[in-house]
Amino acid sequence: MEVYLDNAATSRRKPEAVYEAMGRFMRETGASPGRSVHGPGIEAGRIVAGARERAAGLFGIDDDSRVVFTLNCTEALNLAIKGILKEGDHVVTTSMEHNSVMRPLSAMTGERDVSVTRVQADGDGIVDPDDMERAMTPETALVVMTHASNVTGSIQPIEECGRIAREHGIPLLVDAAQTAGCLPIDLSSLPVDLLAFSGHKGLMGPQGTGGLYVGEGIELAPLKQGGTGSNSSEEYQPDILPDRYESGTPNTPGLAGLGAALGFILDETVEAIREKTKKAGGMLADGLRGVDCVRTYGPPDMERNVGNFSFAVEGRDIAETAHALESGYGIMTRVGLQCSPSAHRTIGTFPGGTIRASIGHFTTEEDVAHFLGSLEDLCSG
Repeated sequence: MEVYLDNAATSRRKPEAVYEAMGRFMRETGASPGRSVHGPGIEAGRIVAGARERAAGLFGIDDDSRVVFTLNCTEALNLAIKGILKEGDHVVTTSMEHNSVMRPLSAMTGERDVSVTRVQADGDGIVDPDDMERAMTPETALVVMTHASNVTGSIQPIEECGRIAREHGIPLLVDAAQTAGCLPIDLSSLPVDLLAFSGHKGLMGPQGTGGLYVGEGIELAPLKQGGTGSNSSEEYQPDILPDRYESGTPNTPGLAGLGAALGFILDETVEAIREKTKKAGGMLADGLRGVDCVRTYGPPDMERNVGNFSFAVEGRDIAETAHALESGYGIMTRVGLQCSPSAHRTIGTFPGGTIRASIGHFTTEEDVAHFLGSLEDLCSG
């Protein structure tokens, strides 16, 4: 039996419509969008526009031109962070951030003399909104925080933090890599100004896709300049959205797949997907706590966890344990620091890291039962 529990890195299984859409694009369309007036080019443009409309619909965005497609969530976060920060600005972030936030911020401290306050999360990896507010200063130009940790699954109080940031006139950038497609996100009511998302995790699209929502009144310097298919007579980057931030030929086969994945999620509804994963996740969390030799980290309940569970087996090396789970039982997990050393410092697992088991839409209760039984077997052995 093969069990895939690395959905926080990427969803391995996709809806059938994703495979079909990508294959159909490659075989029947295969042209660049927005560049030509021939039939395949027009069809490519329609496919990209359809994916954009579906992304806007999923996130409650009225103006779909404010959905900017990127190659991944990391590029989206870099665009937002480097596009908004100026010399001498101050940023408030959390101790639970992924390197896709920490590294651009570190670069900005050197390149633009930006100062960063990292608000410490509690032992479960959740920050207190009051601590976020206390960290804000008159020089704070941005608050950036993950919606849910890729290490512990901890769901952060972004609504409260966003409300506080709005009261102080500070834009909030949310890293939704772990929550897009997994938790309901309605930007028509959430006080979020910038939302970065990955296409290949909870959205169940292909790798090489992602995006950034750019809210009203937010001005970003482009991360790159180049051909957009618009205003081609000018040598300056166009100001219109989304062209201002989408230079070069996009990953159109990937966006065809992402559009199909978004259609699948819209039909299923995020609420129904969340209820399904809560059952499998709750079973996994309860089971981990019931294994005597296992130590767990992060919120133990699915009300505060998106579905990522970090653990270690006492007396065993984590890499050896992960290898034993795959080679002996067909279970695939993620081992190490999961590109989030700051989060591991927060929960006390740096520098070794943890084993992470992360569920997805296609994770079954049978998968979870096999995983828990295998852990029990390893411990008894």
